[in-house]
Amino acid sequence: MMYPDVRPRRLRTTPAMRRLVAETVVRPADLILPLFVREGIAEPKPVPSMPGVLQHTRDSLRKTVVEAVEAGVGGIMLYGVPLTRDEVGSAGTDPDGILNVALRDVAAEVGDATVVMSDLCLDEFTSHGHCGVLDARGRVDNDATLTRYADMAVCQAEAGVHLVGTSGMMDGQVGVVREALDAAGHTDVGILAYAAKYASAFFGPFREAVESALQGDRRAYQQDPGNGREALREVALDVAEGADLVMVKPALPYLDVVAAVRAAVDVPVAAYQVSGEYAMAEAAFANGWLDRDRTILEMLTSIRRAGAQQILTYWATEATALLRAGY
Repeated sequence: MMYPDVRPRRLRTTPAMRRLVAETVVRPADLILPLFVREGIAEPKPVPSMPGVLQHTRDSLRKTVVEAVEAGVGGIMLYGVPLTRDEVGSAGTDPDGILNVALRDVAAEVGDATVVMSDLCLDEFTSHGHCGVLDARGRVDNDATLTRYADMAVCQAEAGVHLVGTSGMMDGQVGVVREALDAAGHTDVGILAYAAKYASAFFGPFREAVESALQGDRRAYQQDPGNGREALREVALDVAEGADLVMVKPALPYLDVVAAVRAAVDVPVAAYQVSGEYAMAEAAFANGWLDRDRTILEMLTSIRRAGAQQILTYWATEATALLRAGY
């Protein structure tokens, strides 16, 4: 009987051996936890389509952030849910608006122990739910929106944010925000550019989490799901304008884009495991169709393997506990 001379299975024999030769490793510090804080509630409110995810009060937000930091999560990303909205998203630039107040709370609570990030977009704050200011014809006005983003970035910087997440997919947004931050003396505040953000069906549960008032869709400014090369153009523009990190959103349906972006740029690349990805898996867990722990870590590993150095995931704290336990 002939035996193979080459036996790759030798490197899979024990957990210790598999750890020794692992090509892709997810670290707790790679994970970023998105969190929602809602104005005007007395206790945390569950998001029905995202089991385990809450709209936080200011107090519960602080506690959750401390837990995440103690677990070793690399960063947090904050989203605000205001009581009132208007056409231009005024609550986003109000120093006493829920997002800016929450940023001050978190910065005071954890300081530099984690990276505090904030969503720099108007969609949570506008009465029409779009990511910018509308013109007379009801279209998102790119350049008028940039003015609002510049003001919003300075407000968030003054509240204590470390990274602003430019998520609106407006042309020129990174350059305008960088200029505004520098002019206001916030040269150390970085920009995480949502450089390749697709007009995805996977965003549905997120819109429930922020109680979006969206009318219509965002296909006029977010990317077409069929376009890959366009993502590289968007990323190149954001890097040229001063992005410190770039991100692909969603993650799992766009792993090819993550890999292409990683190969194209020399800045850190992040990916967002969005609400729809989370909700699908949670539904499978609830029905006993998938092993929870293994699935969470396998999904995160696939995103990391594709080239993402940072992963925004609603499982960040839970996954960190699994990683620290050596799962």
